[in-house]
Amino acid sequence: MKAILIDDLEQARNTLKKDLETYAPDIEIIGEASGVVEGARLLRNTSPDIVFLDIQMQDGSGFDLLDILPQIPFRIIFITAYDAHAIKAFRYAAIDYLMKPVDPDELVQALDKARNQKKNESSKYNFLNETLKSGNKPQTRLALNTLDKIHIVNIDEIIRCESSVNYTEFFFTNNKKLLVTKTLKEYEDILTPLGFFRVHQSHLVNTKFITEFVKTDGGHLLMKDNTTIPVSTRRRAEVVKMLEAL
Repeated sequence: MKAILIDDLEQARNTLKKDLETYAPDIEIIGEASGVVEGARLLRNTSPDIVFLDIQMQDGSGFDLLDILPQIPFRIIFITAYDAHAIKAFRYAAIDYLMKPVDPDELVQALDKARNQKKNESSKYNFLNETLKSGNKPQTRLALNTLDKIHIVNIDEIIRCESSVNYTEFFFTNNKKLLVTKTLKEYEDILTPLGFFRVHQSHLVNTKFITEFVKTDGGHLLMKDNTTIPVSTRRRAEVVKMLEAL
């Protein structure tokens, strides 16, 4: 795979080059750039398979660079220093990223995913850019990765999520279902601040779609789509407290 490194810190590029030489000898570095303008010029004149792209650079952001390009015919591994808003945006857009300083194990994992990723996923990057630009406004949409597509969905149309081993099944108001290639725990972290509640090891529900809490038979919820969701014994008190606060 042919790669380009775009980062305004020379030391960061040098460290990444050494890591790639050590842990990913199949990666051939065909160019480097220290910023948005230089990176755009380099990408116009080369055809990389993968681009390691820093988020914040002196002359703009990695997304400023992507805005310049008419197409994104390559895979991207984003690299960022800690930024809570940026990390939140990556998670909503279902895009992986590497934190500085880059951990070699995480680099290897990111490359394994990149090798299996389609080259042109412009819609995913556009959604990430849109999410970043929204500032601290509450998120209304979420990108969900299935085996064959990336679906951009409205969060307020998600009724519930159910664990399926290392996958998560999403259930929507229009009776649509999606099997997504991430664990329920990852979506619990994303959706809990938006009105969702983990009521059971296998179930995360949108609280606005709860119609009843039945206390008998161990306790379960009735949802607006007529499904019955069990409430675990250890979560029962938390569920009652949550419902009383609605």
